[in-house]
Amino acid sequence: MTTTTAHQDLTEHRHYAYRGCAPDPDTPTMAAGDPDVPLDAWLPYTGDGAEPQRARLDREQAALAICRRCPVLAQCATYAMTLTPEGKLVEPEGILGGMRALDRHRALIGARTTSPAGPSQKALADARTPQKRAVLAALARDTDEELVAFRAGMDVRTANWHRSALCTLLGLDKETATRQQLLTLAADHGLLPKGTRVVPDGRWPVAAAPTTDGARQRRIARGAPRQLLLPPFDTLPLTRTHRPPVPAAPRRRAARTGRAGTGAAARGGRAGLRLLTTYTAEPLPLPEPPHPTVLLEAAA
Repeated sequence: MTTTTAHQDLTEHRHYAYRGCAPDPDTPTMAAGDPDVPLDAWLPYTGDGAEPQRARLDREQAALAICRRCPVLAQCATYAMTLTPEGKLVEPEGILGGMRALDRHRALIGARTTSPAGPSQKALADARTPQKRAVLAALARDTDEELVAFRAGMDVRTANWHRSALCTLLGLDKETATRQQLLTLAADHGLLPKGTRVVPDGRWPVAAAPTTDGARQRRIARGAPRQLLLPPFDTLPLTRTHRPPVPAAPRRRAARTGRAGTGAAARGGRAGLRLLTTYTAEPLPLPEPPHPTVLLEAAA
């Protein structure tokens, strides 16, 4: 698509007047998508040191959050990625189409270095295994890695391994690929049933294959909530049926009563405790008095 056509498709769209980065009718210097965000949030970073890094990152995150719910995001992104006759981006600076200038340049480099033939037939055959298709179907329904693993019928580590392998098989960079990119390619190659509804990421883009400590999520979606997984505490009674470790006896008692003898409690050991909570790197306003939400879940 040419630059002129892409720009025309954007500006003549019936929802163009309602774009998030349009001037607010009451305050022309602020964005219509959020009256608390100035229009300067979409401006490029000059790099002269006048803007502190923290201020720049906050400004970019505010602009990107508005872009993600903009009614003309797709048309804006198409225009932002069009090229001039010299082969350069038509909009090389600033935030446009839900992407920073760095993101657009990386996408352009990736498009030029990626083989146009796409995944090989062998790679697609490897991606069509029941386990990988189960992971894709679960990933389309959920964003949390533990829910994805649960719906796919496997543990989190195995599910994440399949997600990482799918990125490689479909020609994506595991370090930068997002969940949306993986699912889009999977649908294009018939790995997902037609008409599969993909649940949106929400406020933060989700990594295609998260690492154990969440490092990849932090690189892709800075500031997204994370989970804390804590080991069991030996000094706390973690289960209602806790008893001192007795080898073999609890297993036989469970068999006589017809109860399943699985997990640490069935072996006479202590069940582990998992503390799930979310937090962000940036301070968030808390209500007075604060009421943090903490979920305690017994884990085998």
